[in-house]
Amino acid sequence: MLAGSIAVPAAAFAQAPDPHLIPRPREIKTGSYVAIPRSVSISAAASGDDRFAATELANTLRDRGLRTSNTATTSTPTPGTYRVTLARADSPVGRQVLGAYALALNGDQRAEGYAIVSDKDQTVVVAASAAGIFYGVQTVKQLIRTDGTEPQIFTATIRDWPAMRWRGMQDDLSRGPLPTLEFQKRQIRIFAAYKLNVYSPYYEHTFEYKSHPLMAPPGGVMTQDEVKELIAYARPYHIDVVPEQEAFGHLHHMLKYDLYGQLAESPHGHVLAPGQAGSIEVIKEWFAEINAVFPSQFVHIGADETFELGRGQTRDRVQKESLGVVYMQFLKEIEVAIRRPGKRYLFWGDIAQESPQLVKSLPKDMIAVAWNYWSFSGFDRSIKPFSDAGIETWVAPGVNNWNRVFPNNDVALRNIQGFVRDGQRLGSTGMLNTNWDDDGEGLFNQTWYGVLFGATASWQKGEASIPEFTESFGLQFHGDPTGRIDAAQRKLSQAQALLAKSGPGEATTQLYWIDPFTPEGQIAAQRIRAISRDVRVLAESALVLVAQARYTLTGKEGALAALRERDALEAVEMGARRIDFIGMKFQLADEIVRHYSAALDSVAKGANATHDLTEIASQINSRTQDLRDGYVLGRELYERSWKAENRPYWSYNVLNRFDIGAQTWIRRIDQFNQVRAQYNRTKKLPGLEEMGLPRPVTP
Repeated sequence: MLAGSIAVPAAAFAQAPDPHLIPRPREIKTGSYVAIPRSVSISAAASGDDRFAATELANTLRDRGLRTSNTATTSTPTPGTYRVTLARADSPVGRQVLGAYALALNGDQRAEGYAIVSDKDQTVVVAASAAGIFYGVQTVKQLIRTDGTEPQIFTATIRDWPAMRWRGMQDDLSRGPLPTLEFQKRQIRIFAAYKLNVYSPYYEHTFEYKSHPLMAPPGGVMTQDEVKELIAYARPYHIDVVPEQEAFGHLHHMLKYDLYGQLAESPHGHVLAPGQAGSIEVIKEWFAEINAVFPSQFVHIGADETFELGRGQTRDRVQKESLGVVYMQFLKEIEVAIRRPGKRYLFWGDIAQESPQLVKSLPKDMIAVAWNYWSFSGFDRSIKPFSDAGIETWVAPGVNNWNRVFPNNDVALRNIQGFVRDGQRLGSTGMLNTNWDDDGEGLFNQTWYGVLFGATASWQKGEASIPEFTESFGLQFHGDPTGRIDAAQRKLSQAQALLAKSGPGEATTQLYWIDPFTPEGQIAAQRIRAISRDVRVLAESALVLVAQARYTLTGKEGALAALRERDALEAVEMGARRIDFIGMKFQLADEIVRHYSAALDSVAKGANATHDLTEIASQINSRTQDLRDGYVLGRELYERSWKAENRPYWSYNVLNRFDIGAQTWIRRIDQFNQVRAQYNRTKKLPGLEEMGLPRPVTP
């Protein structure tokens, strides 16, 4: 074993070799990478939870090319085998290791904390709980590298425990993409690997309510049996599945049906009308079914963005009592109606911004989830109204994926960093990172960068380091030792930042779909024209870096393992291509206009216009074909990434947009080919306006 030494804070070893762990342990004394045998023996105590952790480690190492076996804790190590021992703190092995290395797990460290001592011969994980053993195993996975011809382990002495008790990820299941059960199980495995312990599926209408089946879209719901299976799957991974069912606003998919018309604040709107007969009854029936399926102590009732309140059935009441009072009274009615012993109810903390003086009237055992997805500091106003009133808080940053062809990680990481930092300072007990699918195009496989940074920020104490994370992600998530995937992610963040700074509004889906020859498209063109080349170079450089990382590892003779999480990597590449296409579309649109204007000038001068017309549309390669091909390829790549994680439901709402985009340029190809044929006969051309083209802009 290693010579005895006391674990010290990580900051004191800033110049030491870095294993790039995610999250970074609270205390770590680092050593170096040393070669280990290809055979690993894993021993655990008789506990079923600990045996699960041992098996999970064995499966991971086998996937990475190592041979594994499970043995009793007290057995003698086999020669030529590296040994990993999982020991409880009160076991003989646990007490021996903790004593020898002057380590201790006390107080709040015992619930999820662990200690690790690793050297060239063996690694010992010690913890006081099943969760601690499991999280120690996740760190061991990251200490072992298999990206070379021989496996290595990073020798270290570690003591680690989380800063926040609840570390979660919310997944929007109601605005388009609905993951398959198999993908949700994969999410559970990855969440747990980076020490998240809450998964919160967000429902508006996509949970199977047997009491209210009308609003459930065919093929677009999680059945109760699927939920039960997922909960059972998540349990040994120490993931609590926390349901969120909107119970006030965001209920359009119910209220669009006339069967529920009397419950709507406004006809076919979004918000339940407080005080209407039947509103509370529907909520009670929903949550009775939720309570029967979800054993979690937590239930999230939403209640955010009730924008219509006071504009319909409650107009007179709101004018008399105020918007905040009517909102707060109904929120409390909901909580009273669904309250069950052992349950705690979370709600979105909008009220802190709108009517902070009313917060004190809330039940003290509710949990306010303060949300903010765009700021980097100044979060006190979202949290303090609740904490000052004695109400527990969680913070909810976001991965900034909504309405974008790829997440804006430049914003996401700084938002997560600042909000979780301030939440810890102000006593928040949990983080609920959020993924939203507002326009229905978001793919979860594109969001892992923000998801893992959320895991980092909520586990680590204080402010998580963005540079440290961005140098670790590629190695730990994808198994890339070259740094190229990290560099690719930084390129895409730079592209998003450049778009945001210059005015087009980031790499939005609107920018991707817009026709550059429409008035709206011309406004966008004015904003993006000066930066389109720089954006494209960044996106294309990201594609090259990912390809190089893949080729480098695949081509390494005798390498034990290739890149990991390849579906996620393909989703990143697809996003990079969509960013590149945004820049290309506006570039080529300008070039089409310039070439057609040049052709008109040639006609006016009696010169030959064929060259310029051929540059616009031809039978082989031309700019209109490039734009058609961009949407066709985009569809193929998007559909592949969709199918890698989602059910067929809703996909054609997006795929049809690719088809429309391609058809737009097919029509223009035909139009320009007809015009060229006309020119060959008559030597005349229609004007710009007749062709639906704007005036040219000097490059």
